[in-house]
Amino acid sequence: MELEQLMLHTEALIFASQQPINQAELMEYLSNLVEAPLEQVRVQQVIETIVEKYKSEHFPFELKETGGGYQFLTKPAYHQTIMQMNGDKYIKKLSTAAMETLSIIAYKQPVTKSEIEFIRGVSADYSIQKLLEKELIVIAGRNEEAIGKPLIYATSKNFMDYMGINSPEQLPKLKEVANMEIVFPTDAAEAVPEMDQQLAIGNDGQLKTME
Repeated sequence: MELEQLMLHTEALIFASQQPINQAELMEYLSNLVEAPLEQVRVQQVIETIVEKYKSEHFPFELKETGGGYQFLTKPAYHQTIMQMNGDKYIKKLSTAAMETLSIIAYKQPVTKSEIEFIRGVSADYSIQKLLEKELIVIAGRNEEAIGKPLIYATSKNFMDYMGINSPEQLPKLKEVANMEIVFPTDAAEAVPEMDQQLAIGNDGQLKTME
């Protein structure tokens, strides 16, 4: 099968998949369309060609490697446009306290509740519960070496998908994050939020809070 045809079938598979689809799955599905199994290098060539194709400014979306596979995602320039239509489906409302807690977990994971509270200076029970409810973090096990074997927390696959990354290592470096105050301690009065804020990806691809 010619490269152009393989590209079309690959695009169809990625588009139809509700979750990021990895290279092994693509190889399996595409091999069913040809007489002989496809080589990995061939599939990789197809993917790279598709990525290059959708870099064009003529397309509002692009092919990105995220969540352990490949997925078509809207380009940052169109995030605000999509938010008008999808509302809270893609906007996670977070308080300042929850935003701080999420930032600590993202950059220090795996981390225990006591470690989060040491950094913030206030209780993290409420914030952790809200983040678990919104499926932005998960319980990743227990710290077997600590007294009482406390639970440890890490960011979830949903968080990785939302940020368009495959691992915490791909998060922006702290020095690149414009809103640095989100990781600074707050007063105890702010531990239980009175006003929700919004977590969103800005046009610069960074995590931000919105009034």
